[in-house]
Amino acid sequence: MAGDEPRHVPLVVLGGGPGGYPAAFAAADAGHDVVVVDDGPLAGGTCLRSGCIPSKALLHVAKVIAEASELSGAGVMYGAPGIDLERLRAWKDEIVVSLGGGVGQLAAGRSVEWITARGVLRDAHTLELEPTNGEESSLLGFDQLVLATGSRPIRPSSLSCESPRVMDSAAALGLPDVPKRLLVVGGGYIGLELGTVYRALGCRVTVVEMAGGLLPGADRDLVRPLARRLDSQFEAILLNTLVESLTVEGDEVSAVLVSADGERDVKTFDRVLVAVGRRPNSDGLGLAEAGIEMSEAGQVVVDAAGRTTCDHIFAVGDLCGGPMLAHKATSDARRVVAALDRQPAADVADGPQVVPAVVFTDPEIAWCGLTESEARDTGRAVKVSRVPWAASGRAHSTARTDGMTKLLCEPDGGQLLGAGIVGAGAGELIAEASVAIRAGLTASEIASAIHPHPTLSETLAEAAEHSMGQAIHLLPRRRK
Repeated sequence: MAGDEPRHVPLVVLGGGPGGYPAAFAAADAGHDVVVVDDGPLAGGTCLRSGCIPSKALLHVAKVIAEASELSGAGVMYGAPGIDLERLRAWKDEIVVSLGGGVGQLAAGRSVEWITARGVLRDAHTLELEPTNGEESSLLGFDQLVLATGSRPIRPSSLSCESPRVMDSAAALGLPDVPKRLLVVGGGYIGLELGTVYRALGCRVTVVEMAGGLLPGADRDLVRPLARRLDSQFEAILLNTLVESLTVEGDEVSAVLVSADGERDVKTFDRVLVAVGRRPNSDGLGLAEAGIEMSEAGQVVVDAAGRTTCDHIFAVGDLCGGPMLAHKATSDARRVVAALDRQPAADVADGPQVVPAVVFTDPEIAWCGLTESEARDTGRAVKVSRVPWAASGRAHSTARTDGMTKLLCEPDGGQLLGAGIVGAGAGELIAEASVAIRAGLTASEIASAIHPHPTLSETLAEAAEHSMGQAIHLLPRRRK
């Protein structure tokens, strides 16, 4: 280890993803001298390098392929797409490199120092930096630290095969090839998104999910239109089914599938994608040695301001619980920076967050705030209004009437409590509902805002009108 006395800096951010670099940039803008330590080859973290951005680039390609095929109903015919996999892979990587370079430029413009190394806590005020290029490690002292190390895919021990034919999400995004037969283990958003990509590229996709429905935990009203579409596109969707084991033999992977009634079946695939969730990157960081409390699931325990049990160390994003979403991590980062120089934590608490979630399948699913199942489980009374997109002129003009917009409002005052949307572009539409919930708007206030015609955003206004029994394109609610 080089040197006896560590270099000392005021603030270190460990991790350069959507929680880390926004924390560093906001802190620099507030006048802090900041050093970012990240072990990746490119700024931006997992989200940029092997998550959000490359997956959405490939999902865009899948969407265009599907739309071109579906235009036959309007009398426009295209031939089968020709896939240049090498060029597609390069195009996706170019997007990642461009955005990573942009983050690097923003860091340089703010005089944020970026160190490429793995950081491990040796005590509550010292990081050991292990360079990724094999150079000698060094020590870095700090006054304050923001932990933003993110998460990684879970690989159950029963599915741990030392073969490139058994992939996690990062490997699948590398597009090693387009297999004829792909098994996706897990019917959550990662499995369904990547399954959609590989199906569009010409792969026969089978999805296996332990639960009784796709996207466990999501509103069933929203999942049904997606499930119907995927059922017609995928080779098979096997619910209430467990993948007991995987065996690689040459160019094939044999999967032992166990149904809910215990019946076993063996199916063979060319590749397998294991997408059963993610876990925090909290192990091996020396957190316990620094006096930082963690949950049994490996999440860092934080207060309302993101402060850990070690007062000068904070944590954001996937590391500290809640939805594992990039925008939630960025929101955490802003709150932590506001708290860096303040005591106590309550001074910077800004009320409950409204964190929208989006599944970028086709159709997309998006929701925020209270869900109908949460309201039912807690006994909270709500008024639910649903607008099928069959009532939308814009949906008809794009031949995508398989969507729906759903609002949950207080029965008396009409305040918006939750929203869910399924349909093409749902991820773009949900932001209006998120702002409305955060601002405490009522159905009347949403309905009175003029929405442009013909757009899918009108379905939000119509759902608000329907909540009041005044929707133009729907029959009025029956009066009790």
